[in-house]
Formats: sequence, structure tokens, C-alpha cells
Amino acid sequence: MKTIVFFLSVLLPSWFTDFPSPGQPPATAASLVKKWETEATLKVPESVLFDARQNVLYVSNINGQSGEKDGNGFLSKVSLDGKIETLEWVTGLDAPKGMGLYNNRLYVADLTDVVVIDTRTGKILQRMALPDASFLNDVTVTRSGDVYVSDSSRKRIYLVQGDKVTIWLESNDLKKPNGLLVAGSGLSMLDMDAGIFYQVDLKSKKLIKFAEGVSSGDGVVAAGDDSYLVSNWNGEVSSVDKTGKVEKLLDTKDQKLGAADIEYIPGKKLLLVPTFFGNKVVAYELVK
Repeated sequence: MKTIVFFLSVLLPSWFTDFPSPGQPPATAASLVKKWETEATLKVPESVLFDARQNVLYVSNINGQSGEKDGNGFLSKVSLDGKIETLEWVTGLDAPKGMGLYNNRLYVADLTDVVVIDTRTGKILQRMALPDASFLNDVTVTRSGDVYVSDSSRKRIYLVQGDKVTIWLESNDLKKPNGLLVAGSGLSMLDMDAGIFYQVDLKSKKLIKFAEGVSSGDGVVAAGDDSYLVSNWNGEVSSVDKTGKVEKLLDTKDQKLGAADIEYIPGKKLLLVPTFFGNKVVAYELVK
């Protein structure tokens, strides 16, 4: 009997450490820790994108109304510690939103056009008018250079391959498609108005509900371990695990700042949130 009691007294403490204490979150729960924020000199920042080659962040600034062709839009360059290096790096855009990168080319969704920019010079190389486009919103690019662009008003996704543009997906099942992310053989897509996170097979184009309860979903990024981070345009950021479970990590709705098209840098565990109404980008460390 003494032997058994001694055995248990040695092992029980290690057993207990494998379980959270009552009332505490599990060890796998994630949180966000604020690291920095830019000066509030951006002009309606809608999207942030990290360029590993140039080691810089690009920020799209609508600088006006999100649905108007006014020529006021521009792109900014921001350092990884939050300093605005060049406020008006690329100018003459209308309402620039989502962005994607491929071989030193930056693809920008600019209302009805996709604008292609040389990241080394900031020169606009091409303006591609997408047929019957109305409200281009987000961009994602495959490893082979295929560019997918969502049109929130037309309930469709365009595919740009070189100079060829096609309507890749159009469905009345969608209400307001926005955030896009290509990962492997699938395309993640957020439907803002429906509050649904879809996974779309790139071959069959079949819509599969992955998660619900992501109302006003704007940006979607991969966060490792088959999980995602998604933003709510009204000012929230949530994690979505591989089972589709949604967990809120950030809520700034009371501050009325907004949280638009986010970016995540895995190597630095850094989440970048464009505040839209706050005219700044805020960086958070993702702690798991």
C-alpha cells in the first residue's frame, strides 16, 4: 500500500499540469498583445500586405469614399516597427483595397480595375479593367501567379492569368464576397453579409461552409496549424481553428476604428490591422 501511495504522490502533480485549472482558458487559447501603431496620418487604410523581398508593409488608402472613382487613392510604405516610410508611395488610384504579390509585382483591387505595380520602383505597369466589375474588394495570388479578385457587388470572383481575365465564380448563394486566401488546392472566402467562411475547391468551385458567425468578415489570413485569423470590418479579429470554431481575440467596436483587410507575418507572429476609420495600422503579437 505504501508503494502505491508513493507512486501516486510522484505522478499526480505531473498529471495535473496537463489540465487547465478551473476557470482558466486552455493552454492552446490565443490572445493578441499590442506592439505598436502608426501615426494616424493614413487616409482610410483598407488593406495591409507584407513584402518579404522588400521587407516592408504596403497599405492601401482609399482617401475618400470606398465606391467612388475620384483619383484620391494611394499606397503607403510602412516599416515593420510602424514607421511610415513613404505616405504617398503610389498615387492616382481611386479606391484601392485588397492587394497581392507575385514576382515583384503588386496587384491592387481598385474598384473596377486591377492595378499592377512594380514593387522595386513604385511605377504603375498596367491598369486592367475587369469586365462589368463594380466593387472589387480583395486579392489573393497563387504560387504560379494566378490572381483571384472578389467583387462584393457582383457576387463573383474574377481570375486574372497574365492578360486574360475571366469570371471564375458567380453565385446567387453569395451575398457579399470579400476576403480571399489561396491555400493549397482551396480558396478561403469570407461572405460579409452572410457571415459565412467558405472553402472553395479550385477545380470543382464547390462552396463548402467552413465556419459561420463571422459577420462583416473582411480579411482572412493563415495563422498556422490549419487555423486562420479573420477580421470583422466593424472592429473585431477572431481566430478560426481547423474545425471551424470561431474565437474572438480583439474587439474595438466601441472605439469605432474598424478592422479591415488584415495581414499576418508568421515568422514574427505579427498581426497587422488597418483601422479604416482610425487612419492608422495597429500591430499585435499573436500569443498561443
